Amino acid sequence: MSKKIFSGVQPTGNLHLGNYLGAIKNFVELNNDNNNECIFCVVDLHAITVKQEPKELKNNIRETVATFIASGIDPKKSIIFNQSSVAAHAEGAWILSCVARMGWLNRMTQFKEKAGKDKEKASVGLYSYPVLMAADILLYDATHVPVGDDQKQHLELCRDIAQKFNNDFEIDNFLQVPEPLIQKEFSRIMSLKDGSKKMSKSELSDLSRINLTDDKDQIINKIKKAKTDPLPMPKTIKELDDRLEAKNLIGIYSSLINSTMEKSVESFAGKNFSEFKEKLSLVLVDKIEPISLEIKKLLDDQSYLDKILLEGVEKANLIASKKIKRIKEIVGF
Repeated sequence: MSKKIFSGVQPTGNLHLGNYLGAIKNFVELNNDNNNECIFCVVDLHAITVKQEPKELKNNIRETVATFIASGIDPKKSIIFNQSSVAAHAEGAWILSCVARMGWLNRMTQFKEKAGKDKEKASVGLYSYPVLMAADILLYDATHVPVGDDQKQHLELCRDIAQKFNNDFEIDNFLQVPEPLIQKEFSRIMSLKDGSKKMSKSELSDLSRINLTDDKDQIINKIKKAKTDPLPMPKTIKELDDRLEAKNLIGIYSSLINSTMEKSVESFAGKNFSEFKEKLSLVLVDKIEPISLEIKKLLDDQSYLDKILLEGVEKANLIASKKIKRIKEIVGF
């Protein structure tokens, strides 16, 4: 069955292995399936929910596009564009914010986590972010949205908004209610320095993450220095519950070779960590080094990246402008 897939990535710059295994690797597989129609959005409007340096943001948008292409997403097969260049996203977000309910947004756990204790100082944009995400998806009649654990709740909100709009205006199935696409056999990628924390570009130590722009020597060095424990490699999956760093490294290895955690544990049961790390480094270098080299090459040709964005914006605009026109008519504008 054909699927219409929408997904967005924030242009935060310095994308890392967690971004690749958590999202981009899956995007490439979806792009390669001829039954899918894929739309990949650089969600720059979402990025400004926290303060950004303008020049840096522009560079990060290009870097995200370069990462998509370097990882294997074909801009001829899929639409790649940046959100702020398609006005329907902002218009749609406002209209849908008048359909969404405060109680729904108050339940969003990600806002509580990101805003922290002093939520009074958080931007309104950070609070209403999930409504804009709903507009992103609903403008394209997406049937499926790839989501990680942290976005499941937002997709549920998107579904609620679509259903309420359809009911309020008595127009069955006008806004497509999207289904989640959840990766199987995916392990959440954690810091190389602390298996209890998610891999993040905001962590101070660069040794905590594998950047998609890292070269061979950097990758090998980071895996060599990655935190482990003094015991040999685990013999059973159950052992991993109490060995977070081991679980993370085995999860990374399994995701890269498209295998299960069980098979990976079986392959290295009882062996020394040094032997496993050597194998993990080889697999990482094999996968990440070509992406890193291609990203750097693409970033040297900014006009090419801008051309890809412009073409993507034109294609996205054709779809989104028709949908927002109809939404406005339904509302009464």
